[in-house]
This record gives sequence, C-alpha cells and structure tokens, in this order.
Amino acid sequence: MTTSTRSSRFEALGAYLPPTVLSTADLLARVSGTPDVDLERITGVAERRVYDPSPQAGEDSYGLALKAARECLANSRYAAAELDVVISASITRFKDGGRFTFEPSFARMLSQELGADAAIHFDVSNACAGMMTGVYLLDRMIRAGVVRNGLVVSGEQATKISETAAVELTDSYDPQFASLSVGDSAAAVILDESVDEADRIHYVDLMTCAEYAHLCMGMPSDRTQGIALYTDNKQMHTRDRLRLWPSFHGDLLAKQGRTFADEGFDYIIQHQVGTRFVEFVNATGEEEFGVAMPPSLNVVAWTGNTASTAHFLTLQQHLKAGSARQGAKFLLVPAASGVVTGALSATISTLGV
Repeated sequence: MTTSTRSSRFEALGAYLPPTVLSTADLLARVSGTPDVDLERITGVAERRVYDPSPQAGEDSYGLALKAARECLANSRYAAAELDVVISASITRFKDGGRFTFEPSFARMLSQELGADAAIHFDVSNACAGMMTGVYLLDRMIRAGVVRNGLVVSGEQATKISETAAVELTDSYDPQFASLSVGDSAAAVILDESVDEADRIHYVDLMTCAEYAHLCMGMPSDRTQGIALYTDNKQMHTRDRLRLWPSFHGDLLAKQGRTFADEGFDYIIQHQVGTRFVEFVNATGEEEFGVAMPPSLNVVAWTGNTASTAHFLTLQQHLKAGSARQGAKFLLVPAASGVVTGALSATISTLGV
C-alpha cells in the first residue's frame, strides 16, 4: 500500500469584526449581580466587538460568517465556483431575527450565496475547536486526494450569552460569569495542496476528553428566554486540565522521534479565553516541555473570547498588523469545551490576508 505524500497549506484568510465596541466597564454597568467585580483585571478583556441588531447590518451568526468568507475569497486566487468543499463551524447559529437555525445547514446556505454551487458542504460542531476541526477534516481530505481545496468558515454571535448573563448573574461565582468575556466575530480560511515545505500544514491533530463535557455547557437558559453558557471555571482551569495539551502534544511528537524544542516554532496562539488563561497555559507548557515558549500572539484584550474563530482571527490580525511575519512557523493550540485539546503546526509563507 502506498502512502500519500500530499500536504495542505493555508492559502487565504479572512475575518470580520463588527464595528461596534463595548467596553468592559460599560458591560458591567448593565449587570446588577456583580457591581464590584474587576472583570478587566480577572480576564484581561478591556473591550469586545458586538453585533448590530438591525437586520440591514447583517451581523447575526450567518451574516458574520458570510462577510468573513467574502473577504477570504477576495484574498484568494480561487473564485467561489472553484471551491471543492465548504465547511461551516459556528457554535452560534443565529439567522433571520435571532432564530437558532439547524436546517438548512449554514454550509449549504453559504455555498449557495457565495456561488460555490459545486462544492461539497457540511457543518461541524465542536465548541471552540470548531474551526480547528474543520481544518483537520479538510486537511485530511486534501491529503487523501479527495478534494483540491476548500473553505472553513465560522461566524460567532457570542454576545447573546452576555446579554443573558447580564440579566441573570447573581455573583462572581455564578456559572454564567465567563459569558461576560466573549465577543462577536467571524473568520474564514481556504486550504489547498502544498507544493513547498516552507508553506505547509505540518500536522493537525485533536483529542477530546469527554468526561469533562459537563464543565462548560451552552443551552437555553433555565430562567429566561435567552441562550446561556454555564461554566465551572475553577474545574475547567485546574493544573491537570492545563496539562492536557503538553501531554498530548508531547506524545504526538514522541511518535515522530521529535521534541517540542525540535519544532522551532516562531509563534504560538493559544485559545483566547483571557490574558491570564493564556499566561497559565504557556507557563504550563514551559514546565512540561522544559523549554521557553515562543512569542505568544493575542488579541483577547480588545476582542474578547471569540469562540471558534479565535485562533484564526488572532492570526489574521497579527499578520495584517505586521506583528507576525510571513515565512514563520506557527503553533495553534485549541482549548475547547468537551474538553478538546490538540495542536496545529504550520509554516505560513504566502497567505493572503
């Protein structure tokens, strides 16, 4: 049996941030249950972008995803009609006046509206690891020679849970407290086949520890008509949970006869839960791997936690700003409810942003 030598790469990237900015101070002014909590100090989030509720703004989950997909295509050498796959990875699925939509799939609707009429299309759902899961699947499809290219996209109207939390919170120990750190955004990425090791996804792999799924659950509120997120922050961020990534990644590298130090990463992007979370995870990585972490790229202070879009929004913002360079080797580390961890290693040299 022959082994495929195909690899994939990131070909184009797009993102969308709503123009409306909501500061943490202004958000807390709406919350009656936690008037004295220093949320900005706890999370590191100074502000976040929030959707415009007017229908003409097109900033529900679907509309946000559409805007990011269009920007991604504008940065790509491919037209929508040339895409073989469209994968939607949104957690929030609001469309048409706040209706939570399951069918038709977002991927189908996006394919039709973009003009990707010949594309295979499907949705995936894997919490904040959704876009990473879409990339994982598309990478495997390209490696297998099943498709030539594809689009992974997500739009997150996440501040719907902040609205619920603002009404229902009782104190800083309330399981909805983490909902105050989220922001709205969208991101989209196109992958195609790599022909150069200097522009390639070297590996992407994920692991789910389902026994921790109950620690972070999104669902209709049990008190009002809103959508809510219930998180046990203390248990989610214990030292054992933070060790899941370096343990998994270290084992993955050991199977290849390599170490973390051998990888020579130029940048690392952790999930953008908050500045303290990123610091803790990087410190845990240093402790477990026995080497210093590469420079850590963050946007959470001014975007909040943007759920499944966070890694690719962070990558796009830093590449556009010049604070991350083309030709560098990046490590993206998911941390999602489930609990999902893993690693994506890629050298990015010609990414359209």
